[in-house]
Amino acid sequence: MASLADKLKSLGVKTANTLPTPPKPVDSSIESILAGSLFPTSLGDAFIKEQIFDETYLHGKVSSHSHFPLSIISQITKDERINQLPINKFAFLDTETSGVSGGTGTYAFLVGVARFIDGKFVLKQFFMRDPAEEPAMLEALIHFLAPCEGLVTFNGKSFDAPLLVTRYSLHRIPVPFKNYAHIDLLPLARRLWRDRLPSRALKYLEEHVLGFTRSSDEVPGYEIPWLYFDYLRTGDANPLAGVFYHNAMDVVAMAALLGHVSELLDNPYNGKIEHGLDFIALGKLFEDLNHWDEAARLYERGLELGLQESDFSVAVKRLSILQKRRGDMNQAVKLWQEAASKNHVYAQIELSKYYEHKLRDVKSALEWANLARAETEKADLPTYIRKHWLGEIDHRLARLQRKAGL
Repeated sequence: MASLADKLKSLGVKTANTLPTPPKPVDSSIESILAGSLFPTSLGDAFIKEQIFDETYLHGKVSSHSHFPLSIISQITKDERINQLPINKFAFLDTETSGVSGGTGTYAFLVGVARFIDGKFVLKQFFMRDPAEEPAMLEALIHFLAPCEGLVTFNGKSFDAPLLVTRYSLHRIPVPFKNYAHIDLLPLARRLWRDRLPSRALKYLEEHVLGFTRSSDEVPGYEIPWLYFDYLRTGDANPLAGVFYHNAMDVVAMAALLGHVSELLDNPYNGKIEHGLDFIALGKLFEDLNHWDEAARLYERGLELGLQESDFSVAVKRLSILQKRRGDMNQAVKLWQEAASKNHVYAQIELSKYYEHKLRDVKSALEWANLARAETEKADLPTYIRKHWLGEIDHRLARLQRKAGL
């Protein structure tokens, strides 16, 4: 006679000992998703992920292990310490935060910091598994920053550094980088590429200057706070792998960008600059530093490479005025004549000034002033620009006509 179990089995009913074994729960904690370790501090354990980039690593077409000649950057920042410190005394730092507004309600849940150790670029990412771990994370960061005397960031003077200062202050922990020399790459990038590139965001510069494209692991920056909040709510750290990748690439990109920029400033003629506008931007920078001879050479190289007409007129104007300041009038006149032949009013006025005041040739000065007025009248100019030029030209014409006895 069939047993009850056999009867149930024939009816398709599964008994307890025939049910499939339930799957083991998947571990989605940060420790299982990312290779990291716990660093003990007096304020608790901090989770740290480490990566090492050796001398062979290229970030696009640029090495992150450059020579880093920092003399010109030291002059731009007006901090002589920058030129005195070796590169292994600088920490490259970037934060991922709970928001972009700043203030005491915003905190950094991931801080990526790297420095050169024995020729290798060592990146450590300090992560808050829970907001309660913030003091431990900040304390662990102090240990890694201890040998450093300088900081390299991208918009860090306005955002990352003040944010971390606030967090350290709230926990009454001494700020480890309080008196560091600081290179913020964003203002420098704006000066070098604002006329040529539509964006000076780090990722854009990474693609269009360094030649590096991030992998599919990349996540957009605006998503990062929400990915962290989801992690706090669910405990699932899988989406955070992309956040760690984003942060790591930001830090490595800063090292590559600093190396690239410092070498361009040290030797702009090594063949790495391909665009005329980049030479013009460097010329402006060197002019502001009162390196007039170098600025003139850079402007000339930019003009040789070719520029669009609007950029050409700006570049020629700056160079011609610089030549006047340097006392090189022959070169200045040559540039004004070239620009005047392309109907640039400012050059025609400069030539009128030159003939009146330097050569005492009132007739030629009148001819150039009249030419400038005719060009202003027919040019498609905004009203305020036409009014400006006509006012200056008419005042000059009246004086010249008196001198000529007309």
